[in-house]
Amino acid sequence: MGVLIPSFQNQLFADILAGIESVTSGHNYQTLIANYNYNRDSEEESVINLLSYNIDGIILSEKYHTLRTVKFLRSATLPIVELMDIQGDRLDMEVGFDNRQAAFDMVSTMLDKRQRRKILYLGSKDDIRDEQRYHGYCDAMTRRGLAPLRINPRAISSIHLGIQLMRDALTAHPDVDGVFCTNDDIAMGALLWCRERQLAVPEQISIAGFHGLEMGRQMIPSLASVITPRFEIGRRAAQMLLNKIKNNDLNHNTIDLGYQIYHGNTL
Repeated sequence: MGVLIPSFQNQLFADILAGIESVTSGHNYQTLIANYNYNRDSEEESVINLLSYNIDGIILSEKYHTLRTVKFLRSATLPIVELMDIQGDRLDMEVGFDNRQAAFDMVSTMLDKRQRRKILYLGSKDDIRDEQRYHGYCDAMTRRGLAPLRINPRAISSIHLGIQLMRDALTAHPDVDGVFCTNDDIAMGALLWCRERQLAVPEQISIAGFHGLEMGRQMIPSLASVITPRFEIGRRAAQMLLNKIKNNDLNHNTIDLGYQIYHGNTL
């Protein structure tokens, strides 16, 4: 099986790979992994390379690809599973959750818990899932008549980037009373910056992330986040491929595994 991931540095994809391997290792399948560094042209190259190995199926980490990538995949007529997103068109099968609804639910929780009125969105790489979360954030803000605010550096996320973004956010908007971050790396950086500046979290400012990484839950205070079932997404994706390869397809082309809102101690 071929697996494409956008980053080896992101714990998110390590969890997904562990889920995939939990299935493939028991069925004598070798997993060929390619990293495309969030570059769709690199993804296209990786797809072509993987197809040259006559793989039986392929798992893609997102749903938006170059036209040539789509052309090669359709011509190969092999099972495909796209991950982490169930919105928009799919090539074949998909497993994930609704990013927009998850963001809406978390931001609504932030607004309601302490009557926050100026929550800012901190983004990172300008990809489709980031956009979906931003739209969910906007939905929650505008429903209450509040103005959305966004800082989006279009850079690969890291804790260090989160520190920089939080500094920039409070410089531009010193009266911000909450930040919703596109992932936990950004949120952990924001929390560290607040601690360094002795800003009380959550008394003065609420912080929430996305994906529910273990490291975030071990922060002091424990980071609020949207918990996503990454291991299970990988496991189910591999099982879907195996079922289709063995002509045992149960017609479950879309699987929504949902998410959980974890309040932690930063709301």
